[in-house]
Amino acid sequence: MDQSTPLSPLLLAHRSIRRFKPDPIPPDLIERICVDAVAGSSSSGNLNTFALILTEEMARREQLYALHMEQEMILQAPLLITFCADMHRTRRWLRLRGARDNFNNLEGFLVAAYDAMIVAQSVALAAEAAGLGICYLGTTLDACPEIADFLELPETCVPVTTLVIGWPDEDPAKRDRLPPGCYLHRETYHQPDDSAFLALHADREVKGWARYRSMRPEMIEEMERLGITSLAQFYTSDLKYSPQRSEQSSRKIYQLLIDKRYLDRLVREYSNAY
Repeated sequence: MDQSTPLSPLLLAHRSIRRFKPDPIPPDLIERICVDAVAGSSSSGNLNTFALILTEEMARREQLYALHMEQEMILQAPLLITFCADMHRTRRWLRLRGARDNFNNLEGFLVAAYDAMIVAQSVALAAEAAGLGICYLGTTLDACPEIADFLELPETCVPVTTLVIGWPDEDPAKRDRLPPGCYLHRETYHQPDDSAFLALHADREVKGWARYRSMRPEMIEEMERLGITSLAQFYTSDLKYSPQRSEQSSRKIYQLLIDKRYLDRLVREYSNAY
């Protein structure tokens, strides 16, 4: 007898929603989604090294709207959840119970960040199962120091991602994903030759190129001005993920990890070595 739970329909129905109705989400539904998501998520050592910061007040959402590059859906949806890599709570517990301090290091950050991302995806699935729509905010990394200050995050607690959650006011087409040949590897990592590699990406090249060129009328002009002739070029252009912007964000993340004492010892040891 097949004992599997029919999760595939929910997964296949996923869409990133960017237009929301202003209708509130019942508080008991929000709490149930979060509590169930945590109960159903794996956690390293069962330490639960994450923090979920719920933002519902419009005045505070307006401030996060500014920090997240003024994305309109933040003002439309009734709820934002910022997921944080939180070793502060665990380290406080260690201290209060007379244990040695630990986890204020790079491994501690990675463990907490992975824990937070696992819970974030569980919250996303639970919200979609309840009929809500969600969208991840990659801008969390771009503004992580400012968001950390705004949320008053303590030492060894940093934001890693954010979910916008609300009742959908659109029904966008489902985005295609890369074919399994791009990401499924058996036993070892396999690399096809260049022609086979490009063939695996051919459908994405065509559909992604058409999508971005149709987003707004001036997009084609901007692409031509920048000399962009392919989807790959678009992805590292100033219109999408420029190397300069990625470098700036990387420096901000690195500095935040130092300021929040995740990399304190590593930086000190590295400095002393020279």
